[in-house]
Order: sequence, then C-alpha cells, then structure tokens
Amino acid sequence: MKDTIGFLQFVVNKPMGFKKIGLPIARFGRQAKRSYGFFIKFASVAILGLCFVFVWYMFSPSASSVTYQRSTFGEIAEPVSERGQLRKGKSSVVPIKNEPDLNLGKSEEKRVVNGSLGLGLGLGGVDGSKDHKKEEKDVNLKIVKEGDKEGDKEDKQVDEEGSEVSESDSENGKENEGEGESEERENNVDDDDDSASKEVDLDQADESDETIAKRGKKQKFKGPLFDPKAEYVWKICNTRSKHNYIPCIDIEVASKRIRSYRHHERSCPKSPLMCVVPLPHEGYQTPISWPESREKIWFSNVAHPKLAQFVKTQSWVVESGEHLTFPQNQSELIGGIAHYLESIVEAIPDIEWGKNIRTILDIGCKDSSFGAFLFDKNVFTLGLGLNDDLVDLAQVTLERGFPAIISPFSTRRLPFPSGTFDTIHCGECQIHWQSNGGKLLIEMNRILRPAGYLIISSKHDSIEDDEAMSKLTASIGWNILAHKTDDVSDIGIRIYQKPESNEIYALRRKKVPPMCKENENPDAAWYVPINSCLHPIPSAIEDRGTEWPEEWPKRLQTFPDWMNNRDKLISDTEHWKAIVEKSYLTRMGINWSTIRNVMDMHSIYGSFAAALIEQKVWVMNVVPVYAFDTLPIIFERGLVGIYHDWCESFGTYPRSYDLLHADHLFSRIKNRCKKTVTIVVEMDRILRPGGWAIIRDKAPILKSLEEIFKSLHWEIRLTFVQNKEGILCVQKTMWRP
Repeated sequence: MKDTIGFLQFVVNKPMGFKKIGLPIARFGRQAKRSYGFFIKFASVAILGLCFVFVWYMFSPSASSVTYQRSTFGEIAEPVSERGQLRKGKSSVVPIKNEPDLNLGKSEEKRVVNGSLGLGLGLGGVDGSKDHKKEEKDVNLKIVKEGDKEGDKEDKQVDEEGSEVSESDSENGKENEGEGESEERENNVDDDDDSASKEVDLDQADESDETIAKRGKKQKFKGPLFDPKAEYVWKICNTRSKHNYIPCIDIEVASKRIRSYRHHERSCPKSPLMCVVPLPHEGYQTPISWPESREKIWFSNVAHPKLAQFVKTQSWVVESGEHLTFPQNQSELIGGIAHYLESIVEAIPDIEWGKNIRTILDIGCKDSSFGAFLFDKNVFTLGLGLNDDLVDLAQVTLERGFPAIISPFSTRRLPFPSGTFDTIHCGECQIHWQSNGGKLLIEMNRILRPAGYLIISSKHDSIEDDEAMSKLTASIGWNILAHKTDDVSDIGIRIYQKPESNEIYALRRKKVPPMCKENENPDAAWYVPINSCLHPIPSAIEDRGTEWPEEWPKRLQTFPDWMNNRDKLISDTEHWKAIVEKSYLTRMGINWSTIRNVMDMHSIYGSFAAALIEQKVWVMNVVPVYAFDTLPIIFERGLVGIYHDWCESFGTYPRSYDLLHADHLFSRIKNRCKKTVTIVVEMDRILRPGGWAIIRDKAPILKSLEEIFKSLHWEIRLTFVQNKEGILCVQKTMWRP
C-alpha cells in the first residue's frame, strides 16, 4: 500500500513526467501478483483508471475553459461580387452620382434587378455627415448580458460558396439570470443531419407533451448555415389542412377518427417543413388593399368548409357574390359595436380608448368588428384565435388587415411577457375560467398590466357561473367594477380590474392561490406551463409596471426609468426612422399602398415598427426566444409583439402578411435549427403572393438566400452589398409546383 500512496503522490506532484511513470507502474504490477489477494488487483485497476482520467483532463484540449461569445451587429463576412463570387478588397463599381452617402463604408457593390436602377439602397439610409456616421456606428446594437464571458473568438471560415462554418461555437454553462431565462424558452431539435436537398415529404408524427417537457438547451448543429451543395426540388405539402396548413397547430395524421384537426397545445412535426403550402382550390386573388379590405375581402382567399354556413347566421359579415362584406358598425351584438363600446365607457369613465388604453388582447376574435372599430380610435387590438375547427375567423381578421395570431390556450402560458396588455377582452369566447383551478384566469392575471381591465361579455349568464367567477376573482384580488345587462343588446357585461399593489394579497383570508416563488420568472412563456400561483406586483420605482405608461402617442417616444440605456433606445429609434424614410419607403420599388400586414422577424426595441407608425400598416414584432428579452419594452411603447423560435412554424395562417422584415435574423440563428432553409420555407408559407421580404445580413448569407428564393421562383428585386454586409429585397410570386 505504501507503493500505491507513493505512486499517487508522484502523479500529483509531477504531472508532466510521462517517462518516469513506467517504473512505479511496473513495481505496482509486481505487488499485485503477490499474495495480497483480490483487493490489490481491484485497487490497481481503479487507480490506473483514475490516473488515465486525470492525465486526460490535464492535457486534453477539450478540457480547457469554455468561453462564450455573443455575435454582434458588427460581425462581417467577405462581400459578394456581381457574379455571385467571393471577392476581396474594394469594389470597382462607381457609386451613382448625386446619391446620398448611405453610411455603408468606403467599398461598395450594387446589383439592381428588374428595372430598379437608381434605387441606391443602403444599409444605413442616412446622410453623409461625419458626425452622423460616428453616431450610426454607435447605434449598431450589441446586446450583451451582464455576466457573459468574452474569451476566445470563434474561428470561422468561409467556403468557396460563401457559407460560414463555425469551428468553435460553445456557450458558457454558467450564464446570468437573463440568459437562463432565454434558455428556458428554448426547445431541443432532433439529431437528424439529413441534407436539405430534395426532401419534400412531411413527417406526420408530432411531439408529445412529455417530450416537450424534457427540453433543455438548444442543440448546436455544426456546419454551414446553408448547405452549399443542396439542390432544392419543391413539392406541394400533402396535408389534411391543405391550403390552410399551420404546422405546429394542425394535427396531421393518417387516422380519420380524429374529429378535431387542431392540437390542444402547440406541437410541431419532428421533421422540419420542406414543402410548399398550396393555394386555395377556389382560386386565389390578389388581396384587396387597405382601407377597402376592412369593408370587403375575397371569399375564395379565406375559403373554409364551414365558413359559408356560419356567414348565413351572422349580421356582421355578409356573403355578396365573390366577396365577404362587413357592414359598418355591425356586430353580432344587437345595437352595433359602437353602442357596445359606449356602454363600457359609461360603466367605467376611466377607460379612454386610444389614450390610456392602447394595447388590447381580444380572446377568440370571433367578431373582428371589435378590433376594426377600435382601430379608428388608435387602439391596437390583437386577436387571439383559439382552436376553432369550424370557420377560422382569425384568418378573416387577417385578410381584412387587422392583427391576429393562432395559439392554443389550455395548460401553457401564452407567448407574451408579464404585465403588458392594458386590457383583455373576451366577448362570447366561451371560456370556462373557473375550471382547472382557475389557471386560465391566473394566466390573464400574469399578462395583464397592474390596474388593467378584463372585460367579459356573454349572452347566457348563469347564477352558478357568476358565483364561481366571483369567488375566483376575489381569490386573486381582482375588483369587479361593473356587472350589468345592456338593455339594447341584452348582453351581460362584467368588467374586472387587476390590483395595482400587493396590499390586497396580504388581506386575503385564504392564501389560495399562493404567491409564486421569488426565483420564478414571470416573463418565461415559451413552452412554460401555467403555474397556479400569483406573481407579486412590482413595487420599486425602478421596476417595470409600477406606473401606467404615458397616454398614446406620447408613450411611443417615452422611455421610463426602468429602461436601461435610454440614450441607446433614442439613437436606435432615430436610426430606423432614417432608414425607413430614406430607403424603405422611397428606394425599394415597393408599392406601400398594397402593404398592410407587416412582420419584423427579429425585432429588438420595436424601432422599425415605430418608424412606420405614420404609414397605414401594423407591425407584428417578433422577439426570438434565444435573444435578449426586449419584448416588455416594445409593449411599453404601445406596440405589440410575441416570443417565437424560428426553428419552428409561426402561429398564423398561410398568406397572412404583406411584408416580412429580417434584420440579421439568419446570422443570429447560430446553427440552432436542424435545417435553416426551413425558415425560408416558413417565410414562403406566411407571405402572401405578391408580398415582399427585406433581408439585411452578411454577404455570404444573402448569396445563399438568393439561390433558395430563386428555387422558389421569387423575384429578386434588389441586391446591395457594401462593407461585407448587404440587403436583399425579394417578391413572392404565384408560383406553386
């Protein structure tokens, strides 16, 4: 045993002495052959194993300290030439005369397609003053969380086709609280590494809730962002939902016994979507432009088996030849929508539409006339389409040009941060709030702003439901401000208000539901189950939610004390205002009179949406779940957004949006998706024929994207590359394979 102890001391004190290790090992082996028994033999094997592990740990390169580096907006790659090849150095292209300095750098390259000569679009879109150039450079946001370690840089190489290969893309295992919250919203992807080429079949198998519950950190898929050798051959998706297919919402199985074709919870196919959704069989027509679309839409564009029967029973929508028309001020309520809203204000005079009430979540969006009427009062009403297997009314809402999303609402949180909506409306949504321990109402309590309102209207109130609802709202400290039956419409209206402080919670006799634990994040919402507890209401002046925002439109440009780096927010707002005014609106060749539904696929502070506020459009701000959580800031400004993981399908119908904006979305994806090309497939699904996409990213990424869009028969309207970054403007066509 003395020899054993001596050997261990030798290894510890002189780890580099590889040549001198042989003698002690030999001596120890001879000792094992003596009559010390089985113990010595077993100990020798164990100690040799430990020594091997120790030596491997000390000298293995993989055992070195793990570093984490977040990619920033400053990262660049080699520019792409006019022929699509990589090139180094300055471009020989001469800038167009009398063109403003677009703040892209000294070297530049332009490619104009389809007669767009003279657009001169740049990545900056600002004037050429040196001071402004410096300011523009500072505005390139670097979202770095506290506690991130900036160690070794990633070793990247660009292949001949311009695709980036990440050789080192590891993350620090001990990230800060904000990073952990983002990781909680992430989900795993299967390990398949099949090539993206020629795969067109849709996997019918869906993930179970048990699989989703076990999700951890997102797996890294090493290699090029896009496969440079892929050949894309597209086919029509063979799905039960056909032209209305929503991959993570619709059930796609071979069995005909399933009565519903919607999931009760979000559940995506295991294999990414690599096929294109067909157009309606009745014939798709170019959508009617705003503002005409609020009065009538093409029936064929929203065709659904049960829609025609539903229309015959309603007064707010009428079938008129090839159109669905929406009579002004009509709703399913007797007396019209104007009378309904006036009765709410009469009951609660503090409610001022379009001033202190700006953001509303309309659950069910059964009657889109509610949001349509409030739009004229500067109220942003987001319709939440539930599991409606009959008529798909959320699609009608989107076709009219009003905001709506599709999301199951059962056991998981909605994809919104806490304390953001000014008001929640539920008109005949037929939700049993008191069931399942009142979890759905607890979720409303989470996303509703302190002192915000919940408005519920129903034609068929029962005494039992009223008593159960009163008991439930009292248990969470809500105050009922009005409970009346309108004489004209004969509809019951109940208005509740969420408490604005924690004092009401302390006065409860029964602490049911209990208060949530301090370490539970109220903003975690991506695949997070609803917890039967109440989050404390913010009380410190530096916390979000302690004060009601400024009245609209002042709140759009107001940055409260709880927002860090307000100077950066102001600069970011001015930055995007300049880009939109001097580039997007005038130099892209886009007819903005045809644009109504807009999505910012990688929003940060909502500044792109703020820059379009004077246009006749609305913008859905999407904050990726792997990015820093800036969605509360977007809501605070009076805008609306949603969490989403672009490795999965978005919760909307095909052909929902007129314009998609992606600012460095693909370069931030970090090889998270099994097949990054599926993001392009999803863009093709949710964009309307004739719709536009504006993509700003690194030059090699744009080159790969251009080839993918060409395979989908999209029109390449503009390619502009300068300072190793660029912009791509494309337009979707009516092509289907």
